[in-house]
Amino acid sequence: MTAVERPAAPAPGDEPPSDEPLIRTRRDGPIVRLTLNRPRQYNALSEAMLDALESALAEAAADASIRVVVLGAAGKAFCAGHDLGEMRATPQLDYYQRLFARCTKVMMAIQRMPQVVIARVHGIATAAGCQLVAMCDLAVAADEARFAVSGINVGLFCATPSVALSRNVSRKQAFEMLVTGEFISAAQAVERGLVNHAVPAPELDQAITTLARTICGKPAPAIAAGKGLFYRQLEMGIEAAYQAAGQTMACNMVDPCAQEGTLAFLEKRAPNW
Repeated sequence: MTAVERPAAPAPGDEPPSDEPLIRTRRDGPIVRLTLNRPRQYNALSEAMLDALESALAEAAADASIRVVVLGAAGKAFCAGHDLGEMRATPQLDYYQRLFARCTKVMMAIQRMPQVVIARVHGIATAAGCQLVAMCDLAVAADEARFAVSGINVGLFCATPSVALSRNVSRKQAFEMLVTGEFISAAQAVERGLVNHAVPAPELDQAITTLARTICGKPAPAIAAGKGLFYRQLEMGIEAAYQAAGQTMACNMVDPCAQEGTLAFLEKRAPNW
């Protein structure tokens, strides 16, 4: 299942005129918006939505004209995690293993694509919804947004969300969220490193657009190479990380974008990318 194309993205709280689980919009040049579209279910990640997300992310990753992907949601919430109704309908180990493997594939696609992915968060982001925020490269939230990994409240430790969460916030803060299931505010999410910025809800779209356009003003090859290296080196020892980073910088430096950028700096002019 693929995302359906629409001419404009829905405003927070509005329901797009579509029964598709994901809306894809492109109205701002190299910026694409993907909107989770199950507002009545608080955008729970159904199997259909995971399929649509996987397809839309793959399409965006393969399109060199796209520089930034903004991942948002329709209705009152960003994402309430997995669809528990679907999960309860098939109480079998092999089904759950396939489901979580599918979700992991979608989450990893966000980090592996060359474009920058920005989470646009309003309402709540819980369990796999909080995981989705943590896996995005950047996140901007409305100041009323709240975050939790609340599976423990129904007897399910949020194991897969813990992987992303613990790579964004400190161990003890992550573990407290995981074992209590309690919400943190947008301000706390900024303080802990889960979110980059929290702004008043009416300013959310403008803040994201400003951030996205700033990124679009930078050379795509440098962003793509840098993003790939950033996530690889996080999993390495420090010596291996420096070796990989040095190789990335060397390759970046011989790229025409860096050659032009450094020449422009020395000639005190704007680069011609």
